[in-house]
Amino acid sequence: MRIQRKSLPTSILCISVLIVIYGLVAVAPEPEPNPSNGGKVSKTITVGKSGHVDFSSIQSAINSIPVNNRAWIRVQIKNGVYEEKVQIPIEKPFIVLEGESMKDTIIAYGDYGLHKNATFSVFADNVVARRISFYNTYNHPLNNGVNKNPTHEAAAAMVMGNRISFYECGFYGLQDTLWDVQGLHYYKSCFIEGSADFIFGLARSIFEKCVISVIDDGYITAQGRDSFEDRSAFVFKECSVIGAGKTYLGRPWRCHSTVLFYNSSFSNAVVPQGWDIWNCHGHERDITYVEHGCHGPGANTSKRVNWTKKLNNLMVSRMSSLSFINKRGWIEKQP
Repeated sequence: MRIQRKSLPTSILCISVLIVIYGLVAVAPEPEPNPSNGGKVSKTITVGKSGHVDFSSIQSAINSIPVNNRAWIRVQIKNGVYEEKVQIPIEKPFIVLEGESMKDTIIAYGDYGLHKNATFSVFADNVVARRISFYNTYNHPLNNGVNKNPTHEAAAAMVMGNRISFYECGFYGLQDTLWDVQGLHYYKSCFIEGSADFIFGLARSIFEKCVISVIDDGYITAQGRDSFEDRSAFVFKECSVIGAGKTYLGRPWRCHSTVLFYNSSFSNAVVPQGWDIWNCHGHERDITYVEHGCHGPGANTSKRVNWTKKLNNLMVSRMSSLSFINKRGWIEKQP
């Protein structure tokens, strides 16, 4: 049912929007990471199912890294399916996980529930992952009904550390695929698949040139910004939304939820309403859901809910710029 509300004068509404967004763009810079070897890799550990490698499991390789490590260490992973949970604990920062290909370097596990049950969990700061796919197989793939497990929260990845980046990585699940918990995160050229709230959390993240694949009816985002002071937001920049299910772009996990889709392509999987209010009735003015420069069959905004925001070009530019998460240049300083 469409929510009715009294309209505000345009000037007051614009000021309200600027205040909400200013809380995101005017923030103190993050502390700069200080690895002992700058952005250079000091050591490489190899993982594979066969051949001359250091370890046969990824977790064993991570366990071998010294506690409170201060130098970048690369874990080089050969193609294969690694059926294990992988956790990078808080005391092991400066790790690079590097697969051979997103298609064929796979970490898969089939547990459910959120806490400690994701296939891949990163608690440490300063972590990079490249060319790896993370699967939670508890509900995925659907296999035309062959998978008989009841639908549960089943995360492929839980990302809790600060200054974390993913390049050409895949995330596969059904509900709650990617738990983007907190911190500054960058996802570049990734593939993220699911149906229900499958990108969710309270991180301040940019998703650039990613493919968002919807495999059943549901919601893409459940962003959790919960106050004006909260700095979290999801920004989707030049992404593509595809898939078989009918999906909303998002619904608010908390009632200051903030999501921007910028210059992105929407297939007809996106429903005309675009967004859902969930449990935040009465807080429509605190929620910032923005579509700017989007295109494709699902990008027609004529039937969108009437509480989405329109930002001026300056505000959109600030939110979509890499500096939104990268004021101290931490991304360029990673190996």
